[in-house]
Amino acid sequence: MRRESVYSELTMTEKLDMPAKFGLLCVALAYFSFSFYEMTMGSLENKQAFRVMITDLPGALGLGFRTAGGFIAVVTVVLYFFKGHFKKIEALTSTRFVLLFEAAYWLSYLPAGYVGISALFTSSRFSGVPIFIETGLPCIVESTLMPLVLAKLFYELSPDRPPKNAVKWGLTAGVSFLLVTWLNNMGNWILAVIQKGTQYVTGNPVNAFTFATTTIGLLLLTLYGAYFSKKSSGADSLEKLDAQKVGFIMTLLGLYMEVNYVLWLIFGAVGGWGTWYAWMLGHNMDQWLLALPLLGVPLLFREVKAVTPETNSK
Repeated sequence: MRRESVYSELTMTEKLDMPAKFGLLCVALAYFSFSFYEMTMGSLENKQAFRVMITDLPGALGLGFRTAGGFIAVVTVVLYFFKGHFKKIEALTSTRFVLLFEAAYWLSYLPAGYVGISALFTSSRFSGVPIFIETGLPCIVESTLMPLVLAKLFYELSPDRPPKNAVKWGLTAGVSFLLVTWLNNMGNWILAVIQKGTQYVTGNPVNAFTFATTTIGLLLLTLYGAYFSKKSSGADSLEKLDAQKVGFIMTLLGLYMEVNYVLWLIFGAVGGWGTWYAWMLGHNMDQWLLALPLLGVPLLFREVKAVTPETNSK
């Protein structure tokens, strides 16, 4: 009871400057509005074959959970934006609800993972190793890894748990998200190359650039995120993290989405419409990341002392 009362007395006042607060608001609005749009359109237009229905219906339900979490995020950030401060216990409660709904969203990909794995043992145009790489492997990883990590973070964000644990698992959740983002987009590109041939990449500079930034660039960003997470795992609060490096990761991830989208607007589907363009532009549930640089860039210019082993030992 004493610890809970201490949390309820703490406020979050000077944590973010105005550009960062504005960026956080934009990201929350993008997260909610895009999820709401995809949930609505998916529910109205879902008239597919049974095989697609058993993957898309759980996906639509999952988007419903993400939309609910997005609504909570928007309300919380709007209150923080206009009030200028927020009680920490209120922020923890809102964040935990968002994490809970987000975990349910990722769990909804489990049926798609099952279909992707079963493709290895069936004979149809939806079977084989390519479908496993494009659907089975990413969906199984994200539908198991993300719910487990988010559930652990949900638990560690309890007021009765040390803040250090929440920071550690928050970093782990971020790296896990980078990993599944890489797996998803890499799988889409690999299937596109298998279907279209290597000339689809080697004969088109735009596709070659996108292929390289997806298969290699996102992997390097994930590895850097893992390195930063391990180095910063000793931080006992968010304020002890290197905000510039967090902003760097956010900005690059958002720019990856933005550059791909702009290239399509300028050049169209280079080499013809294929799996990569269909999933990146039409079925990508994380296009809300387009707004991420609005938060990442302000963090790049925010001076926060990074955590080092020496400072942790003091």
